[in-house]
Amino acid sequence: MTCSEINRQIAERMRETAELLAAQGANPFRIGAYRRAAATLEAAEQDVGAVFAARGVDGLMALPGVGESIAAAIRELVLTGRWSQLERLRGTLDPTTVFRAIPGVGPALARRLHDALHVDTLEALEAAVHEGRLGSIPGFGPRRVAVVRAGLASLLDRVRSRPRPPAGGALAEPAVEFLLDVDRQYRELAERGLLPTIAPRRLNPAGRAWLPILHTERGPWHFTAIFSNTARAHELGRTHDWVLLYFYDGEHREGQRTVVTETTGLLAGERVVRGREQECKDRHVHRPPAPVADPGHAG
Repeated sequence: MTCSEINRQIAERMRETAELLAAQGANPFRIGAYRRAAATLEAAEQDVGAVFAARGVDGLMALPGVGESIAAAIRELVLTGRWSQLERLRGTLDPTTVFRAIPGVGPALARRLHDALHVDTLEALEAAVHEGRLGSIPGFGPRRVAVVRAGLASLLDRVRSRPRPPAGGALAEPAVEFLLDVDRQYRELAERGLLPTIAPRRLNPAGRAWLPILHTERGPWHFTAIFSNTARAHELGRTHDWVLLYFYDGEHREGQRTVVTETTGLLAGERVVRGREQECKDRHVHRPPAPVADPGHAG
């Protein structure tokens, strides 16, 4: 494949992403960034694959209009030929395929990881491992957890754009209040039919565009919200309850969380962020009680 062909193909994916974001009501500045990156790639004299091989992500970021998130997208396309964000916007993302790239993880294990943890990116799986959530999956003893941890670390060390945070250091994330507010906004707008919809490829034999998608912001964070379209969500009738939230900030630290309606315990009936249950519990316990009407002033 020629140099210009590689750049052209990646530029086409950048433009497609910009068009999908525009159709889905995303931030115009984000849309413009992908369009500018596409123009840069088409005008570049060097093969971006060669730039990445020689200078890594820093070399990509030296190109006009290419910031960290776009450089990470180019890196993913150069290394794998795929771009998970674009596949998500198209409705074609298959998380089990993503997880099968981890050494030691086959199709059945990939499905279990996805269905049990409600994550579909390598970075979100890494966060779940860091939080000790793998050990809560039935059949995941210390040996299997160690296999997944080692395989995931090996894969991410090869493809990530920046070094991992120090051991024990958690990645910054939006406040629980932001996550729950985006979840509320998404479900309300989806119920009212006010959001654009996409046609997921998985579990949608009729090809119907039923899956609402929302792009929004809270503080420094950019969010994409979408209902879960997993086999487990369909099996339990939770396709309009489990909400996947993808987010990144101005420094392009990216992450994912899932919000669900809790079915047991103190938080039964409440919306809860998986992996951050204690914060949700603290928030619930300290929530001011609803005001009670004074019967002496009734009527």
